[in-house]
Amino acid sequence: MHVEVDVPRCVASGQCVLLAPDVFDQRDEDGMVVLLTENPPAELHDAVRESATVCPAAAIRLEQS
Repeated sequence: MHVEVDVPRCVASGQCVLLAPDVFDQRDEDGMVVLLTENPPAELHDAVRESATVCPAAAIRLEQS
């Protein structure tokens, strides 16, 4: 799995961080998403998929490898 985020689309809701804190974080100054790893391990794939699904701004894009 390859993960990409569209930071300008992010609305800083933090749902991705709650669901997959090993993959996503938020900037302290404005809460915008920070991608910690573009290729998360298989055990995190379900949480990353759920993060992409619940993102209110659709700012997370996944590519299966």
